[in-house]
Amino acid sequence: MPVRIVTDSTSDLPSDIAAAAGITVVPLNVHFGTETFRDGVDIKEDEFYRRLVSTAKLPTTSQPSVGAFLETYERLAPGADGIVSVHLTAKLSGTYNSAIQAKGEFKGCPVEVIDTQQGSLGLGMVALAAARAAQAGGTMAQVSQAVQQAMRDTKFFGAVDTLDYLVKGGRVGKAQAFVGGVLRIKPIITIQDGVVHPVERVRTLQKAVERLAELARAAGPVGSVGVIHSTTPDVAQSLADRVRDLAPGGQVLMSRFGPVIGAYLGPGAVGVAVMKRG
Repeated sequence: MPVRIVTDSTSDLPSDIAAAAGITVVPLNVHFGTETFRDGVDIKEDEFYRRLVSTAKLPTTSQPSVGAFLETYERLAPGADGIVSVHLTAKLSGTYNSAIQAKGEFKGCPVEVIDTQQGSLGLGMVALAAARAAQAGGTMAQVSQAVQQAMRDTKFFGAVDTLDYLVKGGRVGKAQAFVGGVLRIKPIITIQDGVVHPVERVRTLQKAVERLAELARAAGPVGSVGVIHSTTPDVAQSLADRVRDLAPGGQVLMSRFGPVIGAYLGPGAVGVAVMKRG
């Protein structure tokens, strides 16, 4: 009997990719004033970014409820050997804690909840690794081991047009060191040990794309590559072209920052996720 894989919407996986891999995605929430939307369900990227740049007050976000996870686990349990639930770093969200609480209330099959210490497409890469292990017939222990290995092997780097959204959203982390610096710079950031860290600053978007490609190459022999953006598909395509030779078969996973991650990175953000070849 199969092991089921659950992640959350901050994994920023395209819905068709998640569905094909058998991954169930639990949405976080984004709030514009009194309006609440489920990330990727009630509001899609185009509408979200239109509202983001036109609103006076920035949106806020919240984790899924315990009940949302409980309903998901109950729905997946019949016919399953177990559920491996992989999530956004607990240092940036309460999502992991909601999943842990749901696990405590759940009376069905075994559930393992893992804080991946990742976010966005870095989390997405880990979820896909879990799905591959499950589809290969792996046990709960084998799938969990694949997740732990993927966590060690995955790196995510992003370039943001401005740190304003991270600062105002309270998620700037160690990249606070970049705040108040030279205007018109493009900060490059990463997630390390579950916290946003600064990498360096470059002066132009073109330099940012070049540097992201270099960082992807420096990650070592690559097993999979993903490129992601918020509002600049042409920039994402340029980055994908630069890293395509790293990807097995030249296959680069293309995605967009969803509403919850987009609330903190803002328009004009682009990123690359790489998983080392095992």
